[in-house]
This record gives sequence, structure tokens and C-alpha cells, in this order.
Amino acid sequence: MLRLADTQVPINPTIARRWSPRAFDPRAVVTADQVIALLEAARWAATWGRRQPVRFVVGIRGDATFVALAGLLNPGNSYAKAASALILVCADQGDNDRTATYSALDAGAAIAQLSIEAQSRSLVVHPMAGFDVAAAHREFDIPNRARPLAIVAAGFLGDYTDVDPEIARRDGAPRRRLPLRQIAFARRWGQAFEPAPGTHNRGSAGPPQPGALAGS
Repeated sequence: MLRLADTQVPINPTIARRWSPRAFDPRAVVTADQVIALLEAARWAATWGRRQPVRFVVGIRGDATFVALAGLLNPGNSYAKAASALILVCADQGDNDRTATYSALDAGAAIAQLSIEAQSRSLVVHPMAGFDVAAAHREFDIPNRARPLAIVAAGFLGDYTDVDPEIARRDGAPRRRLPLRQIAFARRWGQAFEPAPGTHNRGSAGPPQPGALAGS
């Protein structure tokens, strides 16, 4: 299933193809190298002050860690139990507000790079915030300074005839993002960033096309 992002100018094709499906093939198996590649991509994400505050708890379908992670999911995320791997992403918040803020930023960057690496390998991932954080601390003996932020389901795209019809409907809807003029500003908040005429690199990206930046 190809669901390209609708962008004003061309972007990296791997990023344009990335999306977050909720249908996983329950029979597909990821290799150790595939999982390590996702973690390596996350490990090499940009990190503030080279602190590397992001930590991962990794479960492969069939092992005890996967079972424990699946047990943390909210009912609305039960589809992820069909994934080949579940990865809990945590951020070591350090000992002050500044390190806490940037640890969350680093975690987001790590998940983004993991997602792009997955797409480049014909894998799909879906990050989820709907899980029992307190139970995660207890289950994996996570220290208080480490904040569980998301569980990432990873695997291969499944058959949408096998999932809840509401999930199939939502995933089949057009991909949407707010237009750039609503999120990119210049001079003052709310004033849309507008590149000066003639500053587009027409040799590579081409002229801007009408339409909103979209994605899922």
C-alpha cells in the first residue's frame, strides 16, 4: 500500500512514503539484524550535548519482553500485538528541567530516524503513547528519572481485511497535515513564512506546487 505525502516540493522519497499503519502481519518475523538496524538508526539521531538520554526496552514476538510490553498497551492499541517487535522508548530526564526538556526532544529524533530506517527496509512502524506508564516502571524496573514515552510497534504491513473495520477506515482516509503557512512563521508568530520569489532551487526540487503538506 503506497501512501505518499502530498508536499509543496519534492522531499526524500523514503520520508514521503513513511506512514504509521495499524495493520501488521502476525505471521511475519523480523530478523535480529533488522531490529538492530532500527536501534542503530535511533542511536545515531542528533542528541543535545552528546548526552544520549534515550533508552530502549526491546521485545521480539514470542519472547517474555514482547509479552510484557503487549500487556501494557491500552485496549485501543491492541492491534499492535500482531507486530513482529515492540520497542519501549524512554528518556533519562537527568536532574534538572533543562535536561528533562531536551531528553524528550532526543527521544523524538530517535523515533523519527528509527521510522525512516524501517521504511527504507520495507518495514512499517507505529509509535503509540497509549500504554500504562506506571506498570512499565514496575515491569522493567525503570528508575524514576527515566520517563517511558512511547511504545513503537514494528513489523510488516498486514491485510486490512483482518483488522477492525474502524481501523481500516481510519487508515484508508486521506493523509493530512496542516499547510505550511499555518505552522511555519517569519518575523512574528502567526505570520506565514513566504520565501522570496525566485529563491526556490528549480534545478532539483522544482517550483512549489499548490496544496498542503500532508502525512500520517
